[in-house]
Amino acid sequence: MSEISFGSKLSLKQAAQLIMAVPENRFLVRGEMGTGKSAMLDYFREHPAMSDYLVADPLDAQTLDLGDTAMPVVDKERMVTNYAPNSRFKISEAIAANRPVVIMLDEFGKAMAPVQNMLHPLLEVRARLGDLYLPEGSIIYATSNLAGESVGDTFKMHTINRMSVIEVAKPTAEQWIEWGVMTGKIDPVVLAFVAAFPQLFASFMDEGQNENPYIGNPRHVQFSFWSGRSGERASNIVRRRHMFDEATLVAGLKGTIGEAAARDMQAFIAYQDQLPSWKSIIDDPQHTMVPDSPGACSVLVFGAIQKVDSKSIDPFMDYMERFEPEWQAAFAINVAKNSAKQAVAFGSKKFAEWLLNNEDLL
Repeated sequence: MSEISFGSKLSLKQAAQLIMAVPENRFLVRGEMGTGKSAMLDYFREHPAMSDYLVADPLDAQTLDLGDTAMPVVDKERMVTNYAPNSRFKISEAIAANRPVVIMLDEFGKAMAPVQNMLHPLLEVRARLGDLYLPEGSIIYATSNLAGESVGDTFKMHTINRMSVIEVAKPTAEQWIEWGVMTGKIDPVVLAFVAAFPQLFASFMDEGQNENPYIGNPRHVQFSFWSGRSGERASNIVRRRHMFDEATLVAGLKGTIGEAAARDMQAFIAYQDQLPSWKSIIDDPQHTMVPDSPGACSVLVFGAIQKVDSKSIDPFMDYMERFEPEWQAAFAINVAKNSAKQAVAFGSKKFAEWLLNNEDLL
């Protein structure tokens, strides 16, 4: 039996698996801002075991008023009132289709007390909203920030006692890079930047992080800082940098991820703009310039993962063999993890030969 660490945090995937396995429980998922708690819904949408479920869009509990949950409808023949739930909950749709539904009460700790009370019946084993009971097997969970972040999340004891409280960890830099490579959502410059600065994903609660200039810390007055969420926003700016000047680029990044991260990322953008073109690499892999700085090598490797295809993989492997072994391994490991590029990599004879000759690097 593996050693159990009591009080440890879960990854988002582990939290989602727990929620799926115990649908009769109601879970409160707590974690630092920008960690990706809301993105857990994508896991439920994409998991094969959840194909029969309807998945409601995130319910922004902090913006709800009582009338946004359900409204009374008068049955004049019976002279009674019934509750009609808001369509965003997908409850009526689920009942009509006899399918379970997944409902995420996002930022539940910031909802007004009357709204939390109105939503309490959703937290019971036999969940309902108003007078409508959800189909059996329906999943309801809530999210909130940590109390130490001081952003207004409050719960009364009778609310917390209805839920199983789990805390999720921030992703590591390596995990975030893997996600960025796999989805293609993150510009290679930003991936390379994160690889060089893994402290971007440290927690303000970790020992020795009080002076970390990149992360959000409630002990300091901050306007912008790095998180997984703001990093994705920064990538959107970097990807379109050809549309505006450098001063605009720096200002946009500063307002998204903070001044320290913006200035350091600027250096990686300079590396990208100095690299040889993709065409020159593929046309002449044996003679095209190989960058010598670690930052430039990192930018090139992460950019290649997104660009390589069945026609370019062989010449790129020829080019890659001129790099230091650590960069060759970085390319091989990350391209093999990318579900969209695996077939390209493992369909290449040169990639297979590289794996055979460099097992000690993996």
